[in-house]
Order: sequence, then structure tokens, then C-alpha cells
Amino acid sequence: MVARTTDKPSARKPKTAGKQKAEPRRPGRPSGSANKQEQRSRLLDTAMKLFAEQGIAETPLSAIAREAGVTPALMHYYFNSRDQLLDALIDERIQPRRAALGEMFNSNARDPVTVITHVAEHLMQTCAEHPWFPALWMREIISDNGMLRQRVIERHGKVHYEGAVDRIRQWQAQGKVNPHIEPTLLFISIFGLVVVPLIASKTWNNDPMKHKFNPEDIARHAIALLARGVSVA
Repeated sequence: MVARTTDKPSARKPKTAGKQKAEPRRPGRPSGSANKQEQRSRLLDTAMKLFAEQGIAETPLSAIAREAGVTPALMHYYFNSRDQLLDALIDERIQPRRAALGEMFNSNARDPVTVITHVAEHLMQTCAEHPWFPALWMREIISDNGMLRQRVIERHGKVHYEGAVDRIRQWQAQGKVNPHIEPTLLFISIFGLVVVPLIASKTWNNDPMKHKFNPEDIARHAIALLARGVSVA
């Protein structure tokens, strides 16, 4: 008697209901959202550093990407153009510092020496925390050929600067500030006393008379000159 055999049904793989194939990541698109803000901030910092060292006109986006160690595609994911990058730098890096300096003229408004001392100290602190600040400000904002000067004014106006000038004129009218001080030149004078020596000090390493100077020495010197200069007595 021959035993009958029954064919076993072939094993079937279970269907994966509800699962879809993941969409491939586009080139240059950052993976995950947790580090997006950190990555963008790092690109801004790198741009500021290169702009300060070699100027905006001489620094393409590809150079910033290379310095930051990312692909040009990733750079363009965050900033489609240099104009977009410049606007971000102005809004997030430069304007907050302009506003902070301007607001100092509204605090301790009755004491001009205290206000101007705080401005000098704030400038020194900014330079210490952000080494790119002095050279970038000199190259791209104070200079007539700077690419940021007019752009900053167009985006944020001159309200803080004008407010500071008006405050100085009020102090002069009240007899609190030397009447020979030119209000529109005072900030440039503070900047020159604080920032220019910091830039020049990089060349002083071989000068035995100057190499010992540090940022605190420069700040103390600038504040002493400013306090004597704005005092009526």
C-alpha cells in the first residue's frame, strides 16, 4: 500500500501592513533636527571669522563650508545665497550688540562717566569673547567700502546711534559733559581707544615695551582717558 503524500503549502512571508519605505535623504540635508541650530550657529561663527580675516567680498560660501568642514550642499541648505547669510549675521550677531551699546545710554542716564565706562567695558568684553569682532567692525562697518555698513542701516536703522547722540547733547546742555566733545564722534573715539589697540597688540609680541599689555590694561587706559575727557572739572 502506497502512502499518500500531501503537499505542504509553501511558507509565506507576512505582509508588513502600514510600513512604508523611508524617503531617502536629500544630499546636503542635515540628519535629525536636534543639532540643526547648533550646525547653523557654527556656520555663522565660521563666516564671521573668515569675513574678519579676508573680507566679505573675498569669501564665497564654498570657502565657509570648507572651513566649517561641511559640504557646499549643506551650506546651501541653511543659506541659499551670500545675501541671505549676511542678513542672518546682521540680525543675529551684529544688531544685538549695536542695540546693547545703544541701551547703555538709557541706563544710568544721569551719570555720563558711568555710562561711557560701561560702553568701553562692554566693547572690551565683546572683543575678548568674539575675536572676529574688532577686525570685522573695522573692515566691514566703519570703512566706507564695507559691505555691512549700509546693509545694517537699511535693516535696522540708526535709532540706537541717534538716541546715544541725543543723550550726549542733553548731558552737555545740563553741564555734565565737556561742551567741546563732538557727540557724533564719541563712539568712534571709544572704539578707537579700545579696539584699535587690541588689533595693534598682535604685532607687539617682539616689542619689550608693549608685549606685557593685556585687554585689562587697555580697558583701564581707555576708561581713564574717557573719564578725564568727558568730565567738566
